[in-house]
Amino acid sequence: MIETLAYYCCVLGFAGFSFKLVEARRTQPARRMWCLSGFGICIAAGILVLTPAMESVVAGREPFASLVNLASDLFKIGAMAFAVAFARSMRLGVHARPGWHVLLTCVVIAGEVVLFFLARTHRAGEDTVAGPGRLWYLVAYLMLFIVYGVVSLSTFIVVFGRFARLAEPGPLRTGLWLIVGGAVSALAWTFWGIDDIGRLIATGKVNASEDVYSAILAAGCVGFAVAGATLSVWGPSLSAPLRWLRAYHAYRRIEPLWAALRDAAPGIALDSGRGLPGGVEFALYRRVIEIRDGHLALRPYFDPGIPALAEARARREGLPERLIAATVEAAALAAALLANEADRRYQTEDTPARQSPEADVAAEAAWLVQVTHAWRHSGVVEQIRRKTCADLGLPV
Repeated sequence: MIETLAYYCCVLGFAGFSFKLVEARRTQPARRMWCLSGFGICIAAGILVLTPAMESVVAGREPFASLVNLASDLFKIGAMAFAVAFARSMRLGVHARPGWHVLLTCVVIAGEVVLFFLARTHRAGEDTVAGPGRLWYLVAYLMLFIVYGVVSLSTFIVVFGRFARLAEPGPLRTGLWLIVGGAVSALAWTFWGIDDIGRLIATGKVNASEDVYSAILAAGCVGFAVAGATLSVWGPSLSAPLRWLRAYHAYRRIEPLWAALRDAAPGIALDSGRGLPGGVEFALYRRVIEIRDGHLALRPYFDPGIPALAEARARREGLPERLIAATVEAAALAAALLANEADRRYQTEDTPARQSPEADVAAEAAWLVQVTHAWRHSGVVEQIRRKTCADLGLPV
């Protein structure tokens, strides 16, 4: 199972990031895309050299059996270097001069190679063992890798997290957060090496291959990174079902308010047939229009004193600011429905109707979802209902 997962990670990394190079070669600077693709390809290569299949090829053949561990770690260092270079190009531009991280990477690679050979490691079954009296060279080797990984990936996460927070909602922002998720998985994967250091100090040996948790974190790293980098390709295919789900969810959420308005003003229903004729997005559009028509039909029954009263009560009860407007609207509608039932008019037919804060259908539907929730569950709205019933002589 772990071997299969590792192979899938490698295939996904090589295929996804190689395709990204081809797909974005005319829209993005080549240097930037090489950095992003180098990150994914190095991560995949780092996993590949530690798969059981590769282990079986080099088993018992020194120094190759030991060198696969060095190769894997160098690929991972390369991936982290590419990640920071990509983040730097996003922040400072593709023509920015190489920064401190390039020098740090060169020093770390040289240090890792020197420490690895000073440790004179050899394989003992599935474990890597340091030569006699060379244990602390191997400990230093693992510690240097972890420190470099934490510094590099933390730098990448901070820079890209800032980009993701500032980006406009949409595919770009989603892609950036997915790439950040890949870096977080890589950071956890790096931290997992602390367990190897503890085992090495206690027993004098360390597992040469990836364990279950390392494979899972590696899969998350490659998966998130590839998904974020290639979102422009597969994102549009996913957006249609997501739009359908969002529209259907909103359609069902506003149904209670729509049903109450339809009962009060049956003429607002444009189609009494079953199903969702025209598709769920059109059905949602129609339902939003019908609710607004119901609002217009109830216009004479809106008590002009209710909004101020509802807002005062909402603030007194400590409702969050973002919920107050929807709660006030829900309270006004609840009172108007009761006034309609009692045939108590407060205004004339030509009184302008209250407008919702947004105009487009998606924003209007989201607004009506909030209003419907408050209309059904808000304690403030329930207080207004009870007060209105008492004022109109209706049973509570």
